[in-house]
Amino acid sequence: MKARKREVSLIIMLLAFVSAGWVMSQTKAPSVISISSPGRRIEVRVELKNQITYSVYFDSKEIISPSPISMTINDNVVLGRRPVLEKASRTKVDEKILPPVKEKRAVIFDRYNQLNLKFRGNFGVIFRVYDDGVAYRFYTGYRVPIKVRAEEATFTFPENYYVYFPFTKSLHTSFESNYTYLPLKDIGGQRFGFAPVVVDIPNGPKVAITDVDVDDYPGMFLTGNDQGLPRLVGKFAPYPAEEKLRENSDRELEVVKEADYIAETRGSRVYPWRLIVLAEKDADLINTDIVYRLSPPLELKDTSWIKPGKVAWDWWNANNIFGVNFKSGINTETYKYYIDFASRYGIEYIILDEGWSDPADLFKVNPEINLEELASYGRQKNVGLILWCVWLTLDKQMDRALDYFQRIGIKGIKVDFMDRDDQKMVNFYRRCAAAAAKRRLIVDFHGAHKPVGLRRAFPNILTKEGVLGLEYSKWSNQVTPEHDLLIPFIRMLAGPMDFTPGAMRNAQEKQFRPVFDVPMSQGTRGHQLAMYVVYESPLQMLCDSPSAYLKEPEVMDFLAKVPTVWDETKVLDARIGDYVVVARKNGETWYLGAMTDWTSRQLEVKLDFLESGKEWTAEIWQDGTNASRYASDFLKVTQKVTPGQVLKLNLAPGGGAAIRFVPVEWD
Repeated sequence: MKARKREVSLIIMLLAFVSAGWVMSQTKAPSVISISSPGRRIEVRVELKNQITYSVYFDSKEIISPSPISMTINDNVVLGRRPVLEKASRTKVDEKILPPVKEKRAVIFDRYNQLNLKFRGNFGVIFRVYDDGVAYRFYTGYRVPIKVRAEEATFTFPENYYVYFPFTKSLHTSFESNYTYLPLKDIGGQRFGFAPVVVDIPNGPKVAITDVDVDDYPGMFLTGNDQGLPRLVGKFAPYPAEEKLRENSDRELEVVKEADYIAETRGSRVYPWRLIVLAEKDADLINTDIVYRLSPPLELKDTSWIKPGKVAWDWWNANNIFGVNFKSGINTETYKYYIDFASRYGIEYIILDEGWSDPADLFKVNPEINLEELASYGRQKNVGLILWCVWLTLDKQMDRALDYFQRIGIKGIKVDFMDRDDQKMVNFYRRCAAAAAKRRLIVDFHGAHKPVGLRRAFPNILTKEGVLGLEYSKWSNQVTPEHDLLIPFIRMLAGPMDFTPGAMRNAQEKQFRPVFDVPMSQGTRGHQLAMYVVYESPLQMLCDSPSAYLKEPEVMDFLAKVPTVWDETKVLDARIGDYVVVARKNGETWYLGAMTDWTSRQLEVKLDFLESGKEWTAEIWQDGTNASRYASDFLKVTQKVTPGQVLKLNLAPGGGAAIRFVPVEWD
């Protein structure tokens, strides 16, 4: 009897399991899957119906409304349409990254939650959620190469917020524009710009959008739409089917025929991240290092040879040295003068910009220059040489030229005029960085798109342009203090920017005029000095003439010592487009940079970032009493300060201040 009861019980249990299995097989995968950040303030909801859409919430407030995403490959197969979920997996990561080149801090904390959605059709989407942002990327698992016809990347907002948007008229662009502040709907579907952009949500958070880990794939532009939606839409350059030199140009290779796809690539891979940064405070846009965290890992075995530093630059000041007994210009004597100046102040590099060689042939050296003699002279003075080159010429002569540069002791290259970010050009960046690293050469990319993560894999890429920088002061009035107070919140979010500060001729708004060969800057001397703390660039320029700097020993007392890499960064106060106060630490010394727009301000800075238990000397380079009338007027003062003390900084219109805090040795 007992055996029979056990048999009946087993049959009932078996039927229950079969029934449960049948029910589970008939139950569809959930239509909405969510994942939150480690601190749980940010949530992503992924909806799987006719198409994959995602939305983003911050403190339960909808920030990104449902936005469709997809990829179209091969014969117009749309990955993301009518998705069938096969597997959803979650991961948590809490790690530390120790960057070999410390842009803003020595230790980067990498904490996120990740959702991996694998779909029928051998593709998937990964969502990664940090406490300061959200990113997603597609991946495919095909055994054969594929053509990506299009990618749908959309960012829909619940309201018609304002956006800081850098318009460009062509996909062939130097990625150098001012920012227009306008409603999202006003962009429209015919105009476009490049990332990053920042969307201004009343009562926060601000939202920045860009792309990261762009490899073997085009970069992302952004456009609006013609349906009147408050939406940004990704735009991608087609693959260049045919190129030719622009008329009357020796350097600009333009696309004259486009393919009907954006990338032809390996079938098994991950694609670039689409990044949405959420900044509760404006300061968070500067403080975040999320782009570095999302970047591909280090690919170099040895990075000990990579040397960040400052560089004396010739082109901005048009080689205008004076007070010498030889004719200045692009010649050996002039560059020895630059080397002597750099050596005197411990500046690590000088650049030989355009003119040292034929732009179309790196081996056709200007007869006025003895390149090997200069490299040898720099080596004796502990000053490295960086050589400018056109990307197209370098690409044609890469192995031969870089081998020669390495053999004679050149330390780096400045590569210019790429002016595109289609797949073919993006692949050049990697090829160039790897070839340079093989010869232990540092790289400065000019005429370049913004950083997209390659510098973490190849930290010999010390800086990139892709910013409307001080060079524009030579021919325009576009580089205003307002512009200077936008780029650290927008462009610098993507990574280091080669703005090239250091002008010694400074002008208030009514006094400024562009003069190509003897340029000046808008704003005060203090404004220029503050840039060395506020702006991140492990290779930082001194743009003006060595002769001008030699007349300013108090300025050089600051510029000679200010570092270009940092152990710690604290953004103390900031409002996008208006003002900023940043403190950074290198070793035992703290530096502070403060900048304002054309509005004069008194800023109160609490020195609670200074370590307690120490006495500190503050060396302050500040706007002079008459800086509102004569922008080059500055004053250096030295005073004792204590941790927690409130320091008042009076900034003139277009003004600034730079401070060095040095701990005082105890008796």
